[in-house]
Amino acid sequence: MTVTAYTLAVALNLFCLFLGYRFLLQPASAATGYGVPARPEGDAGAYLSVKGLRDGTFGVVGLALLFFVGARAEAWFMLAVALVPLFDTLIVLRNGGSKATAFGIHFATAVVVLISAVLLFLV
Repeated sequence: MTVTAYTLAVALNLFCLFLGYRFLLQPASAATGYGVPARPEGDAGAYLSVKGLRDGTFGVVGLALLFFVGARAEAWFMLAVALVPLFDTLIVLRNGGSKATAFGIHFATAVVVLISAVLLFLV
């Protein structure tokens, strides 16, 4: 179980880094994948950059906690970070995005992050 807990945590943190990179370097396609399309050359450019920085930072902090502090600290971090995809679900729904994207991507991500937290607490 320890290997599974660490592997899932590392994968989720690396995925956050990927998302951050994508929002910073390919903001239009990243926003479409998020579920609420936006034009980076319009009013949304700054917000897309903020999202990219947010996601990338979560990945860096998560990896740092896991490697330098330990599984318990990472578990608490994952528990707190699970709020982000839960609220992303609401943001997508509130802004006319599809229910499939809201629940199939964001809500499902929150569930996986919570599972990761539980596994890390059990290590």
